Amino acid sequence: MPQPLPKKIFARQHEITQEYLKAIDKHLDDVLNERVTDMFEIRDFAELLHIHPTHLSNTIKLATGKHPCFFIEERIMEIAREMLRNHTPIKEVAYKLTFDPSNFTKFFKRFSGITPKQYREQVLEAEVTEAM
Repeated sequence: MPQPLPKKIFARQHEITQEYLKAIDKHLDDVLNERVTDMFEIRDFAELLHIHPTHLSNTIKLATGKHPCFFIEERIMEIAREMLRNHTPIKEVAYKLTFDPSNFTKFFKRFSGITPKQYREQVLEAEVTEAM
């Protein structure tokens, strides 16, 4: 049976995870408001947090059970869905999130099982149904 983590280490894991999630939100806000033009990678977030990328990955996995990329991709999908619900053109959503339209469609479909166009059609259909 593995030894329980000392409280100090557990607290630091929690702190790194919270700092990482805040850094994701700030970075995506910077991307959407065109203050930066490139999407960060894990090493960029690790540099921001002044830790090694491997340590960041291991800590996030240990604390959450998920890979650090999961949280970035999940947040990108939330933003993309919101923009699509607000009738932002798919091409514009792609560019805002630093994708070319073809790669954005592949990314979106990989995480939702449907294309951005199909997602928008489902949203519009649901809106029409609600209005009735």
